[in-house]
Amino acid sequence: MKEIIEGFLKFRKDVYPAHQDLFKGLAHQQSPRTLFISCSDSRLVPELVTQHQPGGLFVIRNAGNIVPSYGPEPGGVTASVEYAVTALQVTDVVICGHSDCGAMKAIATCACMDSMPAVGSWLRYADSARIVNQARHHNSERERIEAMVHENVIAQLANIQTHPSVRLALEEGRLFLHGWVYDIESGHIETYDGTRRTFVPLAEHTEVCATPVQFATAV
Repeated sequence: MKEIIEGFLKFRKDVYPAHQDLFKGLAHQQSPRTLFISCSDSRLVPELVTQHQPGGLFVIRNAGNIVPSYGPEPGGVTASVEYAVTALQVTDVVICGHSDCGAMKAIATCACMDSMPAVGSWLRYADSARIVNQARHHNSERERIEAMVHENVIAQLANIQTHPSVRLALEEGRLFLHGWVYDIESGHIETYDGTRRTFVPLAEHTEVCATPVQFATAV
């Protein structure tokens, strides 16, 4: 905790004065153009990876970068998605998985969740990705885990399209979906090409998005 407090004091002394106009402008309004949904993993910092300042991204973080499909009892993720799309009118949604994801590793290796029942229940929202991944051949456990990370991004892209606010925005052509997988060690990002239904390097395919993908079912 000492390091966190020291960090705040450094922010107040050095960082805030250098960006005072920015923070004053954000004091009573925000207008981010992108909803960024990522894992809570401490190694993935959306603002750092995308080089965005405060106010640039509307961020949702949770275990496994999961978006529950829309239901009669909406939770915090559902409410945040609805607010971003309807109130803030974001134009893009990025669902970003990452390498060495603990949540996806637990699913891919069928790890026992008896000691963490809430985590186990939460990860059920990745069931469609788990079933698809289990049906495919993998040459190693590492390959199985990496594939699970990618399949989960695809599954969450399907889930988010069950949200009424998202479906409306897509139908009106004012929202685009993106599926990313970030590699922690290399800093490389793969993006899901909805037309070709495969992941490609983002650095070489900056115009690619996942929106053209048509999903039959969601979790």
